[in-house]
Amino acid sequence: MASEPESPSETVTRKTVPALPKVATGIAGFDAITFGGLPRGRPSLVCGAAGCGKTLFATTFLVNGATQFDEPGVFMSFEERAEDLVANVASLGYDLDGLVAQGKLAIDHVRVERSEIEETGEYDLEGLFIRLGFAVDSIGAKRVVLDTIETLFAGFSDETVLRAELRRLFGWIKDRGLTAIITGERGDGQLTRQGMEEYVSDCVVLLDNRVEDQITTRRLRVVKYRGSAHGTNEYPFLIDAEGISVLPVTSADLDYSIAEGVVSTGIAGLDAMLEPGGFHRGTSILISGEAGTGKTMITSSMIDAACARGERCMAFVFEESGHQIARNARSIGLDLARHVEAGLLRFEAARPSLYGLEMHLARMHRDIDRFAPSLVVIDPLSALRGPPVELQSTMLRMIDMLKGRGITAVFTSLREDGEIDHDSAIGVSSLMDAWIKLLNVEANGERSRTLYVIKARGMRHSNQVREFMMSKDGIALIDAYIGPAGVLTGTARVVREAEEAAAALRREQENLRRQREALRRRQSLERQIDELRANLEAVEEEEALLLSEDEMREAALASGRRDLAVRRGSTR
Repeated sequence: MASEPESPSETVTRKTVPALPKVATGIAGFDAITFGGLPRGRPSLVCGAAGCGKTLFATTFLVNGATQFDEPGVFMSFEERAEDLVANVASLGYDLDGLVAQGKLAIDHVRVERSEIEETGEYDLEGLFIRLGFAVDSIGAKRVVLDTIETLFAGFSDETVLRAELRRLFGWIKDRGLTAIITGERGDGQLTRQGMEEYVSDCVVLLDNRVEDQITTRRLRVVKYRGSAHGTNEYPFLIDAEGISVLPVTSADLDYSIAEGVVSTGIAGLDAMLEPGGFHRGTSILISGEAGTGKTMITSSMIDAACARGERCMAFVFEESGHQIARNARSIGLDLARHVEAGLLRFEAARPSLYGLEMHLARMHRDIDRFAPSLVVIDPLSALRGPPVELQSTMLRMIDMLKGRGITAVFTSLREDGEIDHDSAIGVSSLMDAWIKLLNVEANGERSRTLYVIKARGMRHSNQVREFMMSKDGIALIDAYIGPAGVLTGTARVVREAEEAAAALRREQENLRRQREALRRRQSLERQIDELRANLEAVEEEEALLLSEDEMREAALASGRRDLAVRRGSTR
């Protein structure tokens, strides 16, 4: 049954409900999936197994608060000493000693020894509150980290006391208006060892350090967030020299806007095969072919053309280093090193087995956001390995990420059929807007390279096979010979073209001979005609002369007869 439409008053009431106050953590990606950060003035639990990054997450929360949001913080550790903590995070560029000296951070190490604790029914955390309250008041702290809570309660087994004191601790944090992160270790069958912290915390973040096929991937999930919507998926996150970053790489929308314009490939012959003179900007292009067909050199030409236009390019390569690709590109007259030095080109080289699929995608996500390229090359895509479902998911999200940013993406694949994996039937060609296929053709004891455009969405394109040659002047496309015996390339094409040229020459010479023979016959006939015409004129002249002579004789005879008649008449 359909629900009744909302009344205007109900609509206004819903729209005017105030949003839950939040505190930005400054951790890239995490604030996005939590729609603003952690709940302000409330405790949040960050839990996970050893080595998943709990302490680093909490430390980053405090450092960013002090440096970016002018919110001093207190780090109360129950395990690590202050000097150990300072040394551990120094490699990430965090100067905790400097922040302490500036009065923006306070670090307090509370040593808890089980042997020194005597459990009684009257035990409470009053001493902790006094110590923590003093540290907070001394610097005017707005943020607090307690790391880790299990150590604090390690010597007590009375669950009733634990639960009461835990609620009291969280209530004290709320009463003071402190935004707190409390770290906890993963328990058996539950989020924490005590199994209570997740219930009294307003926000619970679960960190996981998972190993699959000998590859480690760190993942983060927001288990709950009271009073606020949040991303519910698992998200990979990175811990490296640049700190910690959570990358929300999933997307279900296909409503991204398209980028306008045409991108030249840098290869005149290939541009000529496409009606607009190149590929549409922001499209995904697949270049497939077996080893040695020239995939990387074609992508190098596209990179060089883009950098020449002043655009930034990024290449994620899994089989060669950036220096090796730049060196090889010099053989076809391309100087990619100058683009690297100019800051227009950046190579990110890593072995496919160095990270899992999620981590590769997460690194691409972060690097692309920071470098902001207009052209991205992934060479080769077929190097990635993993379960078929994950491969397909990774590809979809990778293409979605690039298209959502209007980036022109060029993928290379060692598979001629456009599949991702040799052992699966997962195809990526259907996800691409354009597909260029490269083939090696062997004939007459030699191998030649050919190219043709299988598809190019949204544009007219040539369906002809082209032979392409690489030289110091670049890549040049040549029309391949297509005859009854099929496509001829290389010397076979040259021989066939020479034979056709010789045959054409013979035909031309035969035509010239026939033309000369016809001309001789014409001239001979014309001479005969001239002779006949001259003879005819001579006969006509002779006939006219004879006729004139006859007329003169007739006239003379007539005149003689008249004279004779006159004479006879006079005699009489």
